[in-house]
Amino acid sequence: MPPVSSAAHDGDDVRAAAAGDRRAFQRLYALHVGRVYGALHRLAGYDHARAEDLTQDAFIRAWQKLPGFRHESSFGTWLYRLAVNVALMDIRARGADPVRVVDDEHLPDSGETPFCAAERHELEQAIGRLPPRARAVLVLHDIEGWRHEDIGDELGMAVGTSKAQLHRARQLLRKTLGENA
Repeated sequence: MPPVSSAAHDGDDVRAAAAGDRRAFQRLYALHVGRVYGALHRLAGYDHARAEDLTQDAFIRAWQKLPGFRHESSFGTWLYRLAVNVALMDIRARGADPVRVVDDEHLPDSGETPFCAAERHELEQAIGRLPPRARAVLVLHDIEGWRHEDIGDELGMAVGTSKAQLHRARQLLRKTLGENA
């Protein structure tokens, strides 16, 4: 018998959680927290503490808005969009304030070679130093795979502006990391 997809389980848990079942929401949390945190960690400029706060805020908002979930998309898609919106509102609220760069001790040990880990760390720091809107466009487009139309809708900018911000972010990364980047 083929395994039941997580989306099928999501449906039951979503309905139960929308009716106030905290255990169902805990199951949804456990299933989706990794993807949500990963996206928010990148959008927060690799700031672990900020990403944790944003993840908590996203799940609190999801709990509050769950009774209004219309099932027009999967719960995972809805939650992911909600979480990204939480991060984008945080970026807007912070304006162009510089992002705190993480220390080596906050980076997870992924079993990488020291050379690869150093390159990854350098890239994360460079992304973290990008202006907030350029960073958001870069992360959403190049890492999360969003289309410029969707980025424009989410960030309240024209498609051309999204493309220009992506170009700017890439130029700044090349300048920071060297021309071979």
